[in-house]
Amino acid sequence: MLKQRTLKRVVKASGIGLHSGQKVMINFIPHVADGGIVFRRIDLNPPVDIPADALLIQEAFMCSNLVQDNAKVGTIEHVMSAIAGLGIDNLIIEVSASEVPIMDGSAGPFIYLLTQGGFAELDAPKKFIKILKPVEALIDDKRAAFSPLDGFKIDFTIDFDHPAFAKEYQSASIDFSTETFVYEVSEARTFGFMKDLDYLKANNLALGASLENAVGLDETGVVNEEGLRFADEFVRHKILDAVGDLYLLGHQIIGRFDGYKSGHALNNQLLRNVKSDPSNYEIVTFDDETQCPISYVSVS
Repeated sequence: MLKQRTLKRVVKASGIGLHSGQKVMINFIPHVADGGIVFRRIDLNPPVDIPADALLIQEAFMCSNLVQDNAKVGTIEHVMSAIAGLGIDNLIIEVSASEVPIMDGSAGPFIYLLTQGGFAELDAPKKFIKILKPVEALIDDKRAAFSPLDGFKIDFTIDFDHPAFAKEYQSASIDFSTETFVYEVSEARTFGFMKDLDYLKANNLALGASLENAVGLDETGVVNEEGLRFADEFVRHKILDAVGDLYLLGHQIIGRFDGYKSGHALNNQLLRNVKSDPSNYEIVTFDDETQCPISYVSVS
């Protein structure tokens, strides 16, 4: 039986909130079978638990924000992406503020931290959401869609008319597995335009943004001295975001995702469209783990 996974031990770290600019403590704590992914605001009295549930996304401008009982936890997509990439089913994530720390703007630091916790199998079958028929969400010319596939494949296209965005590097495709995610996607950083920074900060956004945690772009190209980590880092980061957003369905997906200029809001609308009709999907498990079409690293 392919079993559910959590951590063996607690892992603690800290960082800066991208939008708040505040120092944030983050603790990863093992959780019980079928407990899911839960964020816990430990700075509130009493602490508030917020499940990682697509239907609790109330704000999706520039990042994904979960809201429950007037408590919010934002910028969750990178840590959710790392959790999905490592095949973790159950986890409690304690944070000391309303935002997950941005770290270096990718999922890489979270991959490292979670790996330090070790993986533990739980005596319960790992559940997947298998897409049974095409589902899509549209906003203007933007599109996000699922279609049936025996595996999890992500195709993504961005469309930026800017010197830094070479046309041949604005589309990418991955067949999802832990290995492909960790080595081909997890290190891709978020990016933004320097001309937008003053506006964002005036609206109390991006207060913690710097070239230490994002790729900055001016009118001609990349500002960061070290340049890009991948020639197509921008679209790889959009795949990273999508992996995190889509994991808010509650389980790993078996199906194909196509994104064209999609972002957090459209990704979330796609999930809501899936959930709106039970005939769109089914929950599946694997008594024989070799039959699972998605490959995860071995637990240790």
